[in-house]
Amino acid sequence: MSHRQDQVRLLRSDDIYAIERLLRTSEFVYQRFTLNELPSLLARYPAAGIGPDTGLYGFLLTQIISAPFAWISGFGVSWTESRNHTQILSQLLERLYEVLPGQGVRYLHYSGNDADHDWLRSLLLTRGFAPYHQLYAYDKFDYKVPSEGNQHVTIRPVDIIHDMQALLQIEEACFDDFWRYDPPAFTDIKATHPYFVIVELDGEVVGYQFNALDDEYGYLVRIAVHPSAGGQGIGARLMTEAIHFFEQAHASRIMLNTQEENHRAHRLYEWFGFIRLQQKGFVLRKTL
Repeated sequence: MSHRQDQVRLLRSDDIYAIERLLRTSEFVYQRFTLNELPSLLARYPAAGIGPDTGLYGFLLTQIISAPFAWISGFGVSWTESRNHTQILSQLLERLYEVLPGQGVRYLHYSGNDADHDWLRSLLLTRGFAPYHQLYAYDKFDYKVPSEGNQHVTIRPVDIIHDMQALLQIEEACFDDFWRYDPPAFTDIKATHPYFVIVELDGEVVGYQFNALDDEYGYLVRIAVHPSAGGQGIGARLMTEAIHFFEQAHASRIMLNTQEENHRAHRLYEWFGFIRLQQKGFVLRKTL
């Protein structure tokens, strides 16, 4: 089928239902977001779609968690256009390459959980993306905890305005620049994630943690403790609180990814009964 008469365009908030339909029916789909996050992704970050004036048969979403770094957050093609998915991907990427630099983006990333069996990874490697990082994936299937962690700290819901400066300081101290969240990203996380807490030690914010849920699956997205407060059982306390949250939500499986070199985090996860999966996660990068 020729697509020369079809339009590649930037998506808007009123494209939500068309994207949700493609997520349910696509043979080729990549989803790095929950449906609760979809409205904010479309409202805040560049996204491209393709289709006739009255429809949509392909989409590509991005997220800028901290300029100049952006991530591919979703891709889908309708079942009827599956045979053209490589062509559609190229068209959507080219459209986003035109607009992302205007948002201050210089690097576009893609991440997956299984480098050996990721269909989108192979396509992106032939389109200028290159390996950038390796990740480990962990799963947990129970709610057992080996320790309740430090009981002398305070865990409370994040106050996104009052706590923002402390969150940014923790980001800078704990993560490489391309992993860091900026204020708009933290604001979106607060609005779309069911669990987002900070931890205080002697009245000072020293860490945070947030989770996501997708049906019966739980995602432990991020635990961070400022290095100045390390070694005091604060990470264990945050992990315990997270597992209690997933138990109350009846999550059948708790999943997470972490950087290959983050050995302290590996020890924490394995102590709490997370099982490292055989497949290797990864990050690809393209310089725009």
